[in-house]
Amino acid sequence: MSDIILENELFRLTVGENALAKSLIIKENGEECLEAEEEVTLFSVTQERPFNNEVKLAHPNKRTTYQANSVRRVGNLLHVSFETVPVKAIIEIRETPCYIGFRLAGFTVDREDYDGLCMDVPPVAELRLCQLPVRHRRHFGEWLNVIWDEHAAVSVLAVSPHARIDQERRARCRVMTADAVRGICLEGCAAALIACASDRLLDAIDHLEADYDMPRGVMNRRSAVINQSVYWTRDICPENVDEHIARAKQGGFRLMLIYYTAMFREERGYSLCGNYDYNERYPNGREDVKTIIARLKAAGITPGLHFLQTHIGLRSRYVTPHADHRLNKTLRFTLSRPLEADGDLFVEENPTGCAMHPKRRVLQFGGELITYEGYTVEPPFRFTGIGRGAFDTDTEQHPAGQMGGLLDISEFGASSCYIDQNTDLQDEIADKLANVYNAGFRFCYMDGSEGTNAPFEYHVANAQLRVWRKFNEAPAFTEGAAKAHFSWHFQAGGNAFDIFPPRVFKEKIAQFPAEEAPRMRKDFTRLDFGWWGFWAPNDEDDGTQADMVEYGTSRAAAWDCPATIQADLGRFNEHPRIGDILEVMRRWEDVRARHWLTAAQKEALKDLKQEHTLLIDEDGRYELAACYPIAAPEGVSAFAFTHGGAQCVQYWHRRGAAWLLLPLSPNAFTLSDSLGGEPLAVAVQDGIALIPADNRRYLKTDLSLGEIERAFTEARILPFED
Repeated sequence: MSDIILENELFRLTVGENALAKSLIIKENGEECLEAEEEVTLFSVTQERPFNNEVKLAHPNKRTTYQANSVRRVGNLLHVSFETVPVKAIIEIRETPCYIGFRLAGFTVDREDYDGLCMDVPPVAELRLCQLPVRHRRHFGEWLNVIWDEHAAVSVLAVSPHARIDQERRARCRVMTADAVRGICLEGCAAALIACASDRLLDAIDHLEADYDMPRGVMNRRSAVINQSVYWTRDICPENVDEHIARAKQGGFRLMLIYYTAMFREERGYSLCGNYDYNERYPNGREDVKTIIARLKAAGITPGLHFLQTHIGLRSRYVTPHADHRLNKTLRFTLSRPLEADGDLFVEENPTGCAMHPKRRVLQFGGELITYEGYTVEPPFRFTGIGRGAFDTDTEQHPAGQMGGLLDISEFGASSCYIDQNTDLQDEIADKLANVYNAGFRFCYMDGSEGTNAPFEYHVANAQLRVWRKFNEAPAFTEGAAKAHFSWHFQAGGNAFDIFPPRVFKEKIAQFPAEEAPRMRKDFTRLDFGWWGFWAPNDEDDGTQADMVEYGTSRAAAWDCPATIQADLGRFNEHPRIGDILEVMRRWEDVRARHWLTAAQKEALKDLKQEHTLLIDEDGRYELAACYPIAAPEGVSAFAFTHGGAQCVQYWHRRGAAWLLLPLSPNAFTLSDSLGGEPLAVAVQDGIALIPADNRRYLKTDLSLGEIERAFTEARILPFED
């Protein structure tokens, strides 16, 4: 049997005449990447049931996948036959220096094989464009679909949102796959294979992105902007833009993300989402947006826009008074009787599985939304406890035979519903978003991205892309609340994690973003360790504190990741320690920009049980020190560390100002506002030190850690008096 060789400058794929993948060799180092003993064919075809008469009579009527059993090459085309079913596929091969592309060019069918059936042929549900049993290596990136280690990398990836990319884990390998799916894209669907030394993978993907006019994910990941932390605001307007700029610069932020509600009218969650009407703080509409953007850019801050592209508010013009037919329905129903003014709603289909959460029991028939209390699962099928004209929609006549369905209400607050991605409503919303984005924004956060129809692996990325392509200039990067395979090429790293309150902040940083960061590294990317809510001290707790922010941003820096902090001018101005908190962010943003951290320091920061603080020493240089929380009087935080052979304590009052009566001789230590600052005078009361506790201060001593801990444990708080 003669083998078929597919190769380029990086790798050689050998396929038997029987369509079995036999070998995948990295040319640079001779690494074999396939587990050939798995005997996996390169292609397969799936039908919902047998259609050919002889096959139908001989085999079960069920969804069946038929493996390829022969392949021959004619120029750049592979002619593929399959077991059992009378269909052949033509796969176009694109051999380039960096990748090999597979495209379903079409099918060849003998009409006689379908016995004169009045149907389009071939009846193919899916065609597997590529299927390879790739040996396990140290890393597997589930987002990019890549297996790699220090010697080799293999990736099967899509060149558009249409190909379904997946894998199946087996004992000695992962079977990596790319499928063309009817209803999304069958003929014309394409995917690509890359196999190379690991340090050449991103270069190969970069060539692929350029050739297929894809978003430039590799180029964005190599940009300095990708790891800058983000100042997020929902209340910026022309009147307070300068105050936001001042706070952002105080924290060293060079990116500012503006939530759409800062500019547009909104109420009760996302109830007006989709209208995008400018609010009263933007009397000049888009011109005011352009003014804010110009001010930010002049200050050296890059503006970004945060929106929810798949959400339609239930109080928006798309819902009331006439619900748009392009709203997504998760289940479809047909009225079996005319809907009367009073009484139940009768349908042909069994309602089993319909939503029963009280905020999601909503049907749409015509332009009217109708609520229900329950339903029957025995004929005659009907919805009970009907409420007409829900969400102020107009009541209509609904004859027997009218089709409607269960409205796809968002699970996040139930103030919005989702777009039917098979309609042009997503493009209509994209036009509205692009109109404001093109005023000068340079990056964006695509929130609510999980809110699409199934199949999510297609619609999540494609909905994002439908918005992305409306922008006049490709964003520097995007983030989003959900990610799918193809979105790797325009999302910087998927989602930022949602708000964690102060009492659990460090615990949740360790539990979620710190857990995901090494997995995202396997996808050759990063994640955002935010979003961090911000709280001023209140009756319940001490609010956000400097050590919390330092713990989060230092763990992020360990993985070359940024963070997003939710800026609220009111809370900022109420917090007595806001200066210290923003100084922490400023130092770490500067460290990121300078690439100051060494590999060893990053490894130390990955120890989630050990806290660290970033200091500025006597010579104005950064110093990273491991620190340890020590007991202190109520309202005071204290962390011990060593510096220059001496024991030091960084301490501050969490919610105000007081005197700290410390049972030490004033001669036993020095006190300063910064590690390298001028010594401060220390008062004496009853023969022991009386020191201020308000902003962060630094105590340096030759005493042992045990002696210092005892002193702070025994210290007393006295009311602060000038």
